[in-house]
Amino acid sequence: MPEPQATLTWLEPGDPFPPVDHAWGPHTSAPGLLAAGADLSPDTLAQAYRQGIFPWYSAGQPILWWSPPARMVLPVAEFRLRRSLRQAMQQFRRQPGCEIRFDHDFEAVIRACSAAPRAGQQGTWITEDMIQAYVRLHRLGLAHSVETWIDGRLAAGLYAIQIGQAVFGESMFTRVTDGSKLALATLVDWCLAVGVEAIDCQQNTRHLASLGAREVDRAEFSQWLQRVTPMPAPAWTLNSVYWNHVSRLR
Repeated sequence: MPEPQATLTWLEPGDPFPPVDHAWGPHTSAPGLLAAGADLSPDTLAQAYRQGIFPWYSAGQPILWWSPPARMVLPVAEFRLRRSLRQAMQQFRRQPGCEIRFDHDFEAVIRACSAAPRAGQQGTWITEDMIQAYVRLHRLGLAHSVETWIDGRLAAGLYAIQIGQAVFGESMFTRVTDGSKLALATLVDWCLAVGVEAIDCQQNTRHLASLGAREVDRAEFSQWLQRVTPMPAPAWTLNSVYWNHVSRLR
């Protein structure tokens, strides 16, 4: 039998989030939906991410807050470096005009992600309000981009939130073959270098699973966040020689 439809908590700006185990269950119409309302201020977003909550909504909807019952997580030591990606990395290193950059043009990255909706979705969940909110987070040092540049043009990239030693991957885009995979491999390499254990990928996809990501339940994910978010945040700096650490993975 389907679960009874749960009530939805409405938040005013400044209100605390309800406990994540109050999110709608797996047999409701919106599994993981926790609350609506509040705002996208830096304090609200930081509070949400520390608890494993993220905003996800479309234009014309109120802000919706989610904490899925299962979370897709990529343990960086388990990243699967496929042969094709290893070859793409080697080719990228050799090709003049190719480089990876951190935080060179964060806003361009998030806007490119907004313009490239995920398969099966109409429109984008990265609304203009979301773009402006995450740009503010970037200026505060809590949101970062990994960018693939070719001949002076932004070819691919991703953006993520960093709180303590927790990294939350948000979205990626590419305009060239393997461009976003090169950015992700760079993020994994940075995590390996500074001791970050895992990247939150939010939702299960076949592509993420092929790279080594796996689901953990909400309770395990929450325990991990409680341990790593209070830790000192590693510096977001890029080694000039890419993929030293990730290249050792099998």
